[in-house]
Amino acid sequence: MSEKPASFSIKNWSQDDQPREKLRDKSKTTLSDAELIAILIGSGNREESAVALCKRIFASVDNNLNALGKLTIAQLMEFKGIGEAKAISIVAALELGRRRRLEDAMQLDKISSSRSVFDVMQPILGDLPHEEFWILYLNNSNKVIRKNQLSKGGITGTLVDVRLVLKNALEVGAVALILCHNHPSGTLKPSQADKDITKN
Repeated sequence: MSEKPASFSIKNWSQDDQPREKLRDKSKTTLSDAELIAILIGSGNREESAVALCKRIFASVDNNLNALGKLTIAQLMEFKGIGEAKAISIVAALELGRRRRLEDAMQLDKISSSRSVFDVMQPILGDLPHEEFWILYLNNSNKVIRKNQLSKGGITGTLVDVRLVLKNALEVGAVALILCHNHPSGTLKPSQADKDITKN
């Protein structure tokens, strides 16, 4: 007669290894990303604990939180043990994280490097499945006085009206401007169209 399989419930783990107790008794920084998501979903499935399930979900996106943030509710529900409610919880938590990054970026007083531009724009463009073109308008202290979405495109391109770029710059009294757009594919190499827009 076969033995009854051991329970994968986190309740049967040592208290030191249970994510909620670990966060309460130690520190939030001691938990892995998978353990934090496991707290949100509460339970796994018959074969694996919530933590094991979340580790598997993370492994599917190369353990990258930004990539996880791009998964849709439907994609998350493809994992056994993730129903609509759990998928929504995960998406909501990652959206809160994105908004927090955006608020942090808004505290940025001055653009001093390409990294500071990245810090401002990554929360806006980083997780999008399509291309968008944005403009940062700066004053003479290199402080951002306005962020404008100029256009929204498809997966591989977006349109830019140079006249509109300059019209808006004049209207807000910008001394300088920075043009930004994303590549949903993640490639850092500019396309020929990107080079042509820059030249224009």
